[in-house]
Amino acid sequence: MRDESAVERTVRATNHARAALLAGYTTLRDLGTEALGNADANLRDCINRGITPGPRLFVATDALASSGSYELRIENRLGHALVVPPAADVADGVAGVRAAVRRRVGDGADVIKFYADYRRKTMRFPKDVGRSKIKFLPAQRNPAVPNYSQEEMDTIVQEGKLADLPVAAHCGETKTAVMAARAGVTTVEHIFEDTHEALDELLEVMRKNKTIWVPTLATAPAEFLPWCQAAVKRAHDKGVRVAAGGDTGTFKHGLNVRELELMIQAGIPVEDVLEACTVGGWEACGQDQCGFRFGWFEKGNRADIIALDADPRTDKKALRKVSFVMKDGVVWKRNGVAEGMVPSSQWPSDGESSSDEWTDLSAAHPQTSMSVPPPMYGGTGLPS
Repeated sequence: MRDESAVERTVRATNHARAALLAGYTTLRDLGTEALGNADANLRDCINRGITPGPRLFVATDALASSGSYELRIENRLGHALVVPPAADVADGVAGVRAAVRRRVGDGADVIKFYADYRRKTMRFPKDVGRSKIKFLPAQRNPAVPNYSQEEMDTIVQEGKLADLPVAAHCGETKTAVMAARAGVTTVEHIFEDTHEALDELLEVMRKNKTIWVPTLATAPAEFLPWCQAAVKRAHDKGVRVAAGGDTGTFKHGLNVRELELMIQAGIPVEDVLEACTVGGWEACGQDQCGFRFGWFEKGNRADIIALDADPRTDKKALRKVSFVMKDGVVWKRNGVAEGMVPSSQWPSDGESSSDEWTDLSAAHPQTSMSVPPPMYGGTGLPS
């Protein structure tokens, strides 16, 4: 993949925030900047200050990961031939993870995110490059394995609670998700495999501990998607709290509702899927820990409203047809057209000028132009 500059990634992020807002998403979690420090907190603050439009963001800054787990891998380490930035806040041991959580709090995180497991044994059987291929492979070339012990996960959650912040755990396997749920995490993200046949145990632990499952079906590998959808439907039927979060970015921002469509296709009632996206989204952000209430209509809640041009109970593509978006009482889309995205500077009208006119104008905060068109469904590689 390309090594994008920090500036390019920031510019892309402003466009992505606009696309998500126009798609009807007034709130997003960002669970890790992927080697860009606390840039997500900076973007959050720019949105909150009205410098650029976008959803309200709840961010993790750097995610936590153990040594040798979530990082870019290179085979040539001689003479420091290639130096790559750390992709996470590396922390090991009880004292180490405690300190890492405190670093995230200090960096402005709204949520603590850690990689409970990862495919960290990739250097045992490195990826094939051209004709250079590993001839004999095990049944699983690079399975997801736990990054942290139960004691370390427990400590991450305890420290998160001390700071009154929710905790999210990346889990590829059910076995690790059980550990994370026992530790008391707020949400478990993903879960694409059940190698150890631990799904029944996981659902029971999640239901008992009120752990929220954010399945990110839209990013599930195609060969795992049928199992994932069946598992999520089963979890819903057993009373496990499910929230809609798509891990957007692995597919285009602005097409976020693909996650909801896949949940509906899994057999979860439309009304429950919408509730998982709205109220469930607020719960995944930590409920009152996030400092706001949104996702339902009640006095004192944030004034967020979206309207569709079709009924999702009868039109399977209705969620793509967002005609109206209001966030915090400000309208950003009306009759299907973006509104207020490109404010232009205005000269004072005649009679309002003064000797300080130019000073006043130059001192004003610049308005950001967001003229990049939002992504459209069709030709995206996503199922229609």
